[in-house]
Amino acid sequence: MSDEENPAARGAALAREKLAQAKADAARRGQLPRREPRRKAQQRDAGDPQLFGRAIMDLLATRGWERSAAVGGVFGRWPEIVGPDLAAHTKPEAFEDGEVIIAADSTAWATQVRLLARTLIRRLNEELGEGTVKKVKVRGPQNAPRPTGGLRVTGSRGPGDTYG
Repeated sequence: MSDEENPAARGAALAREKLAQAKADAARRGQLPRREPRRKAQQRDAGDPQLFGRAIMDLLATRGWERSAAVGGVFGRWPEIVGPDLAAHTKPEAFEDGEVIIAADSTAWATQVRLLARTLIRRLNEELGEGTVKKVKVRGPQNAPRPTGGLRVTGSRGPGDTYG
């Protein structure tokens, strides 16, 4: 089979012809392609402006705030991570030494979080990096209102008043 009969050879010849024609048209318009190679990106000096995101990442790294920023991001996206039902009744309060402290608005939800602790640890480690969260500590409601009623005496301290 000769070049004239081979479709691939005809296609390549046609492509070369069109490329030569495009270069000639560009030369007539004064838009010749570059002859010199493109320059590589130069290193920036410390005083040169840099992209905002890169500057923030560098600042976090130099100050050692990467983990704190990641934990803050997780706390800020709590409803996305644990779901809207659980997020409506719980709130992360602190992260220290691999332990997340979560406050629940009722003892029932505190029990639910305790039952979901392993799943919650796995999900938080997916966000923060494996091994970051080791334990979940759950606090129930604090300073719940004391019961009032006809059997309470104002100022009493309970059974110690009577039997003490």
